[in-house]
Amino acid sequence: MIRVIGIDPGLRTLGWGVIDVAGSKLHHVANGLCVSSGDDLAARLLSLHTQLTAIMQRFKPHAAAVEQTFVNKDGAGTLKLGQARGIAMLVPAQAGIPVGEYAPNTIKKTVVGVGHAEKAQVLHMVKLQLPGAEIAGPDAADALAIAICHAHHGGATGLGAAIEKARA
Repeated sequence: MIRVIGIDPGLRTLGWGVIDVAGSKLHHVANGLCVSSGDDLAARLLSLHTQLTAIMQRFKPHAAAVEQTFVNKDGAGTLKLGQARGIAMLVPAQAGIPVGEYAPNTIKKTVVGVGHAEKAQVLHMVKLQLPGAEIAGPDAADALAIAICHAHHGGATGLGAAIEKARA
């Protein structure tokens, strides 16, 4: 069994979701939201780092996956999201686990079957693939979708590396 954490980066709200993967079977472990606090960017990033570190210590995943950032028209917004994404990649790296990265369209195509699915479709398919999961919100659903995507596409830098690490 391999435990995977999916992380949906956001500066105000960072979604996270943990699943266990046993062969082709997926099992929901937990999900939630890290809501940043603080008066400035540095304090908000520290808040996210602290919360995500506690989640990593509690659930002890073997692999992590993070959504890639796409560049939009708001350059400042994209840069801030990139900083939150840095936290989402740094915390698992500090824990010594491999981090996979997936484009939003790849995640949606893996979970829903089409690359341009709406959030409601992603939520619906996540609930179907993880029956009984109580999902904390759209950002947590996206994080679970990222974890599911990694379970299907992890490869040598994702689940393959985690399996080798678990065997060692």
